[in-house]
Amino acid sequence: MDWKIFFSTFALIFFAELGDKTQLSVMTLSAQSNSAVSVFLGAAVALALSALLAVIFGEAVTRLVPAQYIHLGAGIMFVGLGVLLVLGKL
Repeated sequence: MDWKIFFSTFALIFFAELGDKTQLSVMTLSAQSNSAVSVFLGAAVALALSALLAVIFGEAVTRLVPAQYIHLGAGIMFVGLGVLLVLGKL
């Protein structure tokens, strides 16, 4: 296991998820439920499954598309979304 990648992935995802709509949804579900453990387990399994799908898809894409094109495409999409957000189109 590559611990550097593990910890950098953990830190990135942990801080990116703080205060997002998923966390707010989990907080709301927990407040409405008498079973915080069930809410936690449901949320944890859902996040793990979505991460698994992202890893599988990412692995498949990198076999077909060179990394430099993936980086370029991601950069263009982030800039494009940023422009749309600034212009109030999203």
